[in-house]
Amino acid sequence: MKKLALLLIVLLGVAHLIPAGKCEDDDAENENTEEESDDEEEEDDDDTEVKEENGVLVLTDGNYDTFIEGKDTVLVEFYAPWCGHCKQFAPEYEKIAESLKENDPPIPVAKVDATLSSGLGSRFDVSGYPTIKIIKNGEPVDYDGERTEKAIVERVKEVAQPDWKPPPEATLVLTKDNFDDTVNGADIILVEFYAPWCGHCKRLAPEYEKAASLLSQRSPPIPLAKVDATVEAELASRFGVSGYPTLKIFRKGKVFDYNGPREKYGIVDHMVEQSGPPSKQVQAAKQVQELIKDGDDAVIVGIFSSEQDAAFELYIEACNALREDFTFRHTFNSEVSNLLKASPGQVMIVQPEKFRSKYEPASHTLTIKDDTLVSEVQEFFKKNVIPLVGHRKPSNDAKRYTKRPLVVVYYGVDFSFDYRKATQFWRSKVLEVAKDFPEYVFAIADEEDYGEELKSLGLSESGEEVNVGILEDGGKKFAMEPEELDADVLRDFVMAFKKGKLKPIIKSQPVPKNNKGPVKVVVGKTFDEIVMDTQKDVLIEFYAPWCGHCKKLEPDYLALAKKYKGEKNLVIAKMDATANDVPNDGYKVEGFPTIYFATSNSKQTPIKFEGGDRTLEGFSSFLEKHATKLSQKDEL
Repeated sequence: MKKLALLLIVLLGVAHLIPAGKCEDDDAENENTEEESDDEEEEDDDDTEVKEENGVLVLTDGNYDTFIEGKDTVLVEFYAPWCGHCKQFAPEYEKIAESLKENDPPIPVAKVDATLSSGLGSRFDVSGYPTIKIIKNGEPVDYDGERTEKAIVERVKEVAQPDWKPPPEATLVLTKDNFDDTVNGADIILVEFYAPWCGHCKRLAPEYEKAASLLSQRSPPIPLAKVDATVEAELASRFGVSGYPTLKIFRKGKVFDYNGPREKYGIVDHMVEQSGPPSKQVQAAKQVQELIKDGDDAVIVGIFSSEQDAAFELYIEACNALREDFTFRHTFNSEVSNLLKASPGQVMIVQPEKFRSKYEPASHTLTIKDDTLVSEVQEFFKKNVIPLVGHRKPSNDAKRYTKRPLVVVYYGVDFSFDYRKATQFWRSKVLEVAKDFPEYVFAIADEEDYGEELKSLGLSESGEEVNVGILEDGGKKFAMEPEELDADVLRDFVMAFKKGKLKPIIKSQPVPKNNKGPVKVVVGKTFDEIVMDTQKDVLIEFYAPWCGHCKKLEPDYLALAKKYKGEKNLVIAKMDATANDVPNDGYKVEGFPTIYFATSNSKQTPIKFEGGDRTLEGFSSFLEKHATKLSQKDEL
C-alpha cells in the first residue's frame, strides 16, 4: 500500500508539472509575440521617424519627403559607408551641423546612406561620394565648393536668404526660331539634343550646365546650348538625331560630331581644345624627327609657304572635320620641308619607324592643287593613316580599326626596348600575309587589352602564345583553331575565311526546347532565324537578368505579347544580352533594356524604341505605327 500511495503522489506531481510547463511556454510565446509586435511597431515608426547621429539627421527613402516638406533650406550629404572620403569628411560635417543649428533660424543638416536609400540616390543622380546638395524649397542646389566648414556654411547661409534665387541657366535654349541665327553666328558652339524623359540626359544635365557656366567665363566664351528634340522634332530630324543625348559641335554653322567626355571638366577641356586651330604649327625639324622615331600614330604634316597660302586654307578646312580622329601639324619652315623632302602645297603622312616594312612605302604625299576638293584631302588621310599591320589598342580602336573584315593577331605586344624584338618577330609573320590580302585590315593587339574579346572568341585559354581572330561586319567573329603561328598557318586561315569555309563563333545559351510562350526567347544561335526572318515583324527586348528596369518592364511586355498572340506575322521576343552575342551590328546594346523593332522589310536597320511610355498602351501605339504585318490595328 505504501508503494501504491508513493506512486500516486509521484504521478500527481508530474501531472501538476506538465500544465505548468505548458503555461510557461505559452507565456513565453505570448511575450515573444508581443515583443515581435512591438518591434514591428518600432520598425513601422522607423519608416518616417528621423533619427539623429552626432547632430546630423538621418534621412531615408521612407522619411525624406515627409521631413523636407515645408522646409526652406536643408543641407544633405549623400554618402557610402565604405567611402574613405566620406569617413574623412564626417567630423567636418558634424561641425557644420553644429554651426548651422546656431543659425537664426536653425538650418537642418542631414545625411543619406545612398547604398541603402537607393531611391534617393537615383532621384538625385548621385554617382560619387560624398555628394552634397542644398535643398531649397524642395529643389536641389548642387554644392561644388571646398569641403570645409567655413565654405559650406557660408554657401548654405547664402542660399537660405529669403531673396535668394538660382542663377539663370548658362546653357542656351534653342528652338527653330533662334537656332540658325545662334549657330551660324558662333565661331564654335556645342549643342545637346535631348529628351526630357531620357535618363542619360538627366544625368548629363548638371554636368553640362556646370561646363556651360565655366566656359561662359572664358575669353572669348564658348557657348553651350540645348534643344528639346521631342518638341523641336524638325531640328532633330535635320541633324540626324536618333538617340539621346546627341551632342554636335557647330563651327560657323557647319556641324561636326562631338565625341568627347560627358563630365564637366572633360567637356570644358575638350571644347577649349576644339576651339583652337585643328592643326598645330611645327617650327623645327627635330619635333618631326622625334614623332617619327618614337610615335604611336602616323605623322601628318602639311607644308605651306604662309598662312595666306590657298592650299593651307583648304588643308585647315579638311582638318576641321576630322580633328577628333587625327593629330594634324603644319609648317612654313624650310628645314622641316627638307627633312620630309616635300614642297609647299604638299601634305605628308609618315609612319613611325616601328610600323615600317619592306611591303609598303614609309610615307605618302598629296599635292593640293587649285581644283583639289576638301573631300579628297580627307580621303587621303583616312586611306593612308593605318600601316599594313598596325597596333590596335583601346585608345585607337574606335578611330582606326572600325573597318571590317579585321584580322587581329593577339599576343604580348610591347614596343618597349626589352620586348620590341619579340613583338616585331610575330608582327613580321603577320606582314608576310597582310601584303597578300589588301582588301582586309590587319592588326596586332596585346592579349591583356582584349581579354574579353579573346574570351568571346573561345581563345582565352587556348594555351597558345599567339591567337588569331577575324571580326566581320554584322558582329560576326571567327577564331583560328589553336595552333603554333607561322605565316603559312595564318595565310590558310585567312584564305579559308575568304572562301566562306569558316563558321562564326557565337556565344549562345542553349536553344530552348519549348519556346511556345507569348514572348519568344531568342539566343545567339537563333537570332538570325527569329529576328532576321523577313516574313515577320519582330519586337525584341535585350535585357540583363539583374536589371531592375527590365524586371519592372516584364509584366507590360508579357501583356503586350499576349495581346498580339494571334498575329502570325508579328513576334514579341526577348534576349539575355549578357549571356548571348548579338550577331548583328545594327542592334547595338549599350544599356538595359534596349528594345528594337525589326520590320519585315528593314531587318538591317531596325527602329529603336526610345519612348518613355513603356506600358502596354505605349508599346501598342508604337507597334501599330510601325508594323508592316498586322492583320488588324486597334482603335486606341
